[in-house]
Amino acid sequence: MQVPLTTLGLELPTDPRWTNIAAMQIGDILIDHAYCEQKAASSCITLIVHYPEKAKMVEVLTPIVAEEWGHFQRVLKELKKRNIPLGRQRKDVYVGELLKLVRNKGDYEAAFLDKLLICGLIEARSCERFKLLSESLEDEGLKKFYRELMISEAGHYRTFIELAEHYIPVAEVRKRWKELLHAEAAIIKSMTPRGDRIH
Repeated sequence: MQVPLTTLGLELPTDPRWTNIAAMQIGDILIDHAYCEQKAASSCITLIVHYPEKAKMVEVLTPIVAEEWGHFQRVLKELKKRNIPLGRQRKDVYVGELLKLVRNKGDYEAAFLDKLLICGLIEARSCERFKLLSESLEDEGLKKFYRELMISEAGHYRTFIELAEHYIPVAEVRKRWKELLHAEAAIIKSMTPRGDRIH
């Protein structure tokens, strides 16, 4: 399965330097990746807790919680193989900047839309970076591992957009998605590539 940048909608590709640095710091990448999967599961749980009346969303996100937690467990196994302790979570500047874009000033539906779309954006960027790792790493086991997760993240990215379009007029979703894609590209451009982070 090929997942080109255009399919993901991302405006700006990852700086090629990130792939080279990440390959040399794979232990740090795996640690950060473990926490990314944990946070992905937590984000879905938070959406369910904050918007329990959105029955379709609850139904769709519940199995994704289990899937993301399963990914967390798989990353832990990769760490164990290499005798690398999980360590403490590091600050995720990328996600922090994205969350600043959520419209929280009293507009319930706007905030709901932004939260769904930002989850989709994070999944799309993760998918792109997993693809890069699946193509560049020398470790064949890890290449296969990241290829499998790339496919999964691509599916999750679409799920969040489809959920948004289920609850919000499609034209509004697409307009806001385009705005967030542009903002995400600016965030990526402003960040120095770090090989010890997924984002």
